[in-house]
Amino acid sequence: MQRPSGRKPEQLRDVRITRNYTRHAEGSVLVEFGDTKVLCNASVAAEVPRFLRGQGSGWITAEYGMLPRSTGSRMGREAARGKQGGRTVEIQRLIGRSLRAAVDLKALGEHQITLDCDVIQADGGTRTASITGACVALVDAIRFMQREKMIATDPLINMVAAISVGIFEGEAVLDLDYPEDSNADTDMNLVMAEDGGMIEVQGTAEGAPFSEQQFAEMLALGKAGIKELVALQKKALAE
Repeated sequence: MQRPSGRKPEQLRDVRITRNYTRHAEGSVLVEFGDTKVLCNASVAAEVPRFLRGQGSGWITAEYGMLPRSTGSRMGREAARGKQGGRTVEIQRLIGRSLRAAVDLKALGEHQITLDCDVIQADGGTRTASITGACVALVDAIRFMQREKMIATDPLINMVAAISVGIFEGEAVLDLDYPEDSNADTDMNLVMAEDGGMIEVQGTAEGAPFSEQQFAEMLALGKAGIKELVALQKKALAE
């Protein structure tokens, strides 16, 4: 089996994480998984949703969107249609759930951090790139809060990263780009914490059902890939 990109089955695309990409956000990251590029901005607010007021707990939420020419042909803006699509809602909820697993919300106090993930260019794996990049932006936002004495302790529990795996031409592969994603027999997204804990597994057989052995192979690839991504996140945060 030859991957369209020429990569080995266990090989990530070139991953780049550029911090402080924009000026105003408390945390800002451009994350690139090959030709997929996502801008992740973290904004801090001294307020929480109504259902959390007075409970001494914080909140992390996310918004996700794709720019009109992030794909091969122009897409209309969802704002112009007056309604978000189901895919957009699903992905931004996934990002929020994933990053809430990274922090102790009580230690965050009554503050909300909003992660805005805007896809500049899409070539598969936009949700996994968003989660991986947004986690770095989240850490920078937390560091800002510590510098400004908004919180007394570090609420970060774990780094969180995400990666796609799949069955392409009968073989388990890591980090699918668009040519693979659009032709995969199975497409799966894994979200994991640095300590190895599973946060979310989303898997669908697009063609024939996948076997337990294939699931184990995809899981092993995903775990190894996420270990690499966490190392890249930490390297970026150390710079």
